[in-house]
Amino acid sequence: MSDNHLPRDLTLYVLARFVLVGVIAGGLLLVNVPLLVALLIGLVVGLPLGLLLFRPLNARVTAGLARRNEKRARARAELRSQLRGDRADGAA
Repeated sequence: MSDNHLPRDLTLYVLARFVLVGVIAGGLLLVNVPLLVALLIGLVVGLPLGLLLFRPLNARVTAGLARRNEKRARARAELRSQLRGDRADGAA
């Protein structure tokens, strides 16, 4: 899977978490719990529940972020090498 999927996966993950909080809060509203209390309970219950329910999507997002950070670290190391005056082919 390429890094091109990271924005899509991250957006899906965030939206899924919001929907989960909305579903929990909506269910609580149906049983006459006040809106603010329902939202707070939805957040508190939705955070750990989302980690369990959306584990595959979370793993894809985490892997994509790791790949992106690795590429950025390599690019940063290459830039630092160039700024020090090291040759690109590794010869001094």
